[in-house]
Amino acid sequence: MPLSDIQSALRTVGVPIHHYLAAKVADKYIVWAEDGEADSEWADNKKQLQVLTGTIDYFTKMEYDPNISKIQEALNDAEISWKLNSVQYEELTKYIHYEWALEVV
Repeated sequence: MPLSDIQSALRTVGVPIHHYLAAKVADKYIVWAEDGEADSEWADNKKQLQVLTGTIDYFTKMEYDPNISKIQEALNDAEISWKLNSVQYEELTKYIHYEWALEVV
């Protein structure tokens, strides 16, 4: 699966999406990034299958935001492995910050 499939899946949520960095955004937005490699498969001294890891961060000021379910549904529909890693309230910005860890082949 190309990394661009992650962004395509997230587009279905209907909020601004950024890769690595979001600058001067208001209200709700998603930032995603690949960040490393998970367990991959090797055979005959060659990598046969590479599994990449990454994160998706969603920032919202709305409690019980329905986009949380939309993000998870979009990942499921695109057959992207994910885990909700953390939910935090950021006092300085007043955002609720959701973070998902993901893996793609």
